[in-house]
Amino acid sequence: MFITLDDAQIFATAFGSKTAPPLLALGGWIGSWEDWLEPLSILSESRRVLAYDHRGSGVTIAPVETITFDRLVDDVFAVMDAFDVERSVLAAMSMGAAVALGAALRRPERISALVLVDSLDLRGLPPAGEDRFLLGLTHDYPRALEGFIQACVPEADSEPIKHWGRHILNRASQEAALTLYKMAGTVPVRENLRSITQPTLLIHGDADYIAPLESAHWLVETLPQAILKVIAGAGHVPIMTRPDEVAQAIQRFCSDQGL
Repeated sequence: MFITLDDAQIFATAFGSKTAPPLLALGGWIGSWEDWLEPLSILSESRRVLAYDHRGSGVTIAPVETITFDRLVDDVFAVMDAFDVERSVLAAMSMGAAVALGAALRRPERISALVLVDSLDLRGLPPAGEDRFLLGLTHDYPRALEGFIQACVPEADSEPIKHWGRHILNRASQEAALTLYKMAGTVPVRENLRSITQPTLLIHGDADYIAPLESAHWLVETLPQAILKVIAGAGHVPIMTRPDEVAQAIQRFCSDQGL
């Protein structure tokens, strides 16, 4: 379904029983809700799962100038409201982790717990003049995007996942990709991380070349109620390459938290 807002049409979907405990999933950078497809299909057997394409990704319709951190956080609650979900576990991938943390800070009473998968390195991006990936996105976008895909999925025998990823990422425009990437380096959550009270599960691949495992250790030490689950041999997108392990970790965490 499309959720009509004043400045966007947000594509969202939901699976599972409406009476089951809810979980809302957020994608990363220019990935779409499809990144979460396989874990959500498993989780939908016991939970109501929701997901959407954030601004600049997938089939959501939004002018590039509306892509701001505040609006991305607003959209979390717009999706919850559209599906009549008052309180939910929030699961987020990569850059989406920053948005999830922003939502938890803004409306903590509506977020029961957080699951952050291979979170954006919240210690900060390199300065613009030293950021080779930003230069690549600006001057040779197709090559930079292909390099990103290769770095995201270092696992052996993963060509079908890379093929799927290309189709997902290529839905985004270069302008949207640049806007989202630049925004990721300035998200205003780092200074307030110790104020996050929700129980938090960090899931991170130890072969992640995009967000190094050290950044996950830093985050688990910074958040007051966080635990870390490391997936050996996984790259940046275990929700696509190791969906069973991700779903099992989320199920165990939610059960332990009584959610």
